[in-house]
Amino acid sequence: MNNIDQVIQTFAVFAIPVLFAISLHEVAHAYVARYFGDNTAEQLGRLTANPLKHIDPIGTILLPLIMYWAGLPPFGYSKPTPIDYGKLRNPKKQMGYVAAAGPLANFAMGLGWMLLGVVFTAAGVHEEFPLLMCQAGVATNAMMFVINMIPVPPLDGGSVVVSLLPRDLAVKYARLEQYGLFVFIGLVVLLNTGPFRGLIGGLIMMVYQLFAFLLTPFRLLLS
Repeated sequence: MNNIDQVIQTFAVFAIPVLFAISLHEVAHAYVARYFGDNTAEQLGRLTANPLKHIDPIGTILLPLIMYWAGLPPFGYSKPTPIDYGKLRNPKKQMGYVAAAGPLANFAMGLGWMLLGVVFTAAGVHEEFPLLMCQAGVATNAMMFVINMIPVPPLDGGSVVVSLLPRDLAVKYARLEQYGLFVFIGLVVLLNTGPFRGLIGGLIMMVYQLFAFLLTPFRLLLS
């Protein structure tokens, strides 16, 4: 298989899992924000699973492709869900729930893709494409869960930390969000250095193992 064919195959395998991972991540933010009183995302048409509403041409398409072709782990971002924390009934507390909703949606999707793979295997499916797509879904969502839960603004984990800190510390910590671009660039660099890359890889493997543990009853039932 030449390089062009390999790129096309990789794109085809990852396309659906990535689009679902991005879209439902953002929808989860929007839905939980609406539940707690902020309907900004809904008013702007972002409370939808339509990936076109969430894709950022540079962060979602161009950057991951450049990193893939450069031999680096694909990494990117989508359009941030518009949240007006001032509209939440209890902004400081509930912003943590809104932030955590996205990564938790990825956790649920990763678990779902692994379950689908278990079902395919039990049903005797031998076609490579659906099995590879399930693997891509698990990998994509496990990575998104781990990276988004890194406790540094503007990542979701940073917002969770802000919601848990005492108010004075929370205000100071939240100011890191103004350096979001530099944080993102730093993450791209760190993801390709030894210690940090190993740490993230270890955390992703732990998520894989947790998926497998949670699905043990289904494996036994279908075996």
